[in-house]
Amino acid sequence: MKMQRCCSSAIGKRWFSSFNNDKIVASVLFERLPVVVPKIDPTVYAFQEFSFRWRQQYRREYPESFLKKSDTRGKGDYQIDYKPAPRISEADKTNDQRSLQRALDKRLYLLVHGTTQGSGKPVWHFPEKVYESEENLRKCAESALESFIGDLSHTYFVGNAPMGHMVMQPTEDKKIPSIKRFFFKSQVIAANKFDIRKCDDFVWVTKDELLEYFPEQAEFLNKMIIS
Repeated sequence: MKMQRCCSSAIGKRWFSSFNNDKIVASVLFERLPVVVPKIDPTVYAFQEFSFRWRQQYRREYPESFLKKSDTRGKGDYQIDYKPAPRISEADKTNDQRSLQRALDKRLYLLVHGTTQGSGKPVWHFPEKVYESEENLRKCAESALESFIGDLSHTYFVGNAPMGHMVMQPTEDKKIPSIKRFFFKSQVIAANKFDIRKCDDFVWVTKDELLEYFPEQAEFLNKMIIS
């Protein structure tokens, strides 16, 4: 029994030693959910049309007198003029990627431009922060997003655990520690605009547009982001 405790202690020391040699980074996938219902896929629409016509063959026949009564029900002097809001916004027409009022039927993700861990020059990246003295990685992720958008009252973090992680090994200087990025998901709640700061530029992009910014990590991000 004593030997087992010694072995466990040794393993623990090796694990913490390896952990301390790596740089831990919390990144935030900040998304805006779709505002309008996405258009129905043509295949799904064709099936629904076929299903409706099929049911019409077996629908119940009602007496003509009953149908006339239902036609006159609810009629009055009032009239409601309803015009649905357009699915294409002004931001779509001008391709304003800094606006949240675009691609209303898709999810949007925030990317910021500036220096980040592992890059010596400004690049596009997710809001992130190096894990230091925070209580846990979730708190570190909250601090990362707060540093870019300020108040977190219009955000919702989905769960306490990261949705994925990526390890970046140093390419040239082996003395530089590897970087482990842990991704957390947060969502926009009841907000149409954020005051993005501490960066050179920012964009709100769809998943397809996002993958174009990270061609080397496109396969990983495509699997991690479900939309």
